[in-house]
Amino acid sequence: MKTLQFDNQTIWYDEALLKEDPKQVFNSDFWQQNDKVIGSAQGRGKTWFVQTETIEAALRHYRRGGLLGKLVEDSYRFSGWEQTRSHQEFQLLNTLIEAGVNVPKPIAARAVKSAFTYKADLLSEKISNARDLVSILMENPLPAEMYKKIGQEIKKMHDAQVNHTDLNIHNILIDDQDKVWIIDFDKCFQQSGDDWKQSNLDRLKRSFEKEVGKRNICWAESDWALLFE
Repeated sequence: MKTLQFDNQTIWYDEALLKEDPKQVFNSDFWQQNDKVIGSAQGRGKTWFVQTETIEAALRHYRRGGLLGKLVEDSYRFSGWEQTRSHQEFQLLNTLIEAGVNVPKPIAARAVKSAFTYKADLLSEKISNARDLVSILMENPLPAEMYKKIGQEIKKMHDAQVNHTDLNIHNILIDDQDKVWIIDFDKCFQQSGDDWKQSNLDRLKRSFEKEVGKRNICWAESDWALLFE
């Protein structure tokens, strides 16, 4: 990981993956002007999908959710560069990759400080030819083997002592090679012990149940038993 500090901001990046100017890559206009935008997605904010010189990537600006997000859209209290959300997610993704978990590669992260607050961005690998569990299960049920693969991937994450505080079926992808991926590690962290792991699983199960009622996805309680096993 390389670190670049100038003016009121810090950028961390992987020089093997990022060949573009680190100072430019967090600006969506840079990608548009170079005709490198390959798509976008609307969530809490807009995520831009871009083609870098090395891989397809997703550019995300950190935004708050909930009621506070309506008041303070994208600013966070600054307590040190290494405590910024972008730096922590960048580092956590590398930790998970070293542990053999299928997660996006972090390419570059940025934090921009203003007085007592900061704003942040992350450029990470876009998982090609992949769909989340919601979109897949809206069309067809998953075979038993895929639920076992999902369970195995979560176990690898838990063995690395990573607490995914928002583990839900929107954050689990399957690509066209039947490879399972886990995404969106904002506000996630490493934690000792085992007590918290069940709450991750409980949250995931609730998301299956919620989408059965909301979108009538193809899922049954017996599928959960396969994943849990």
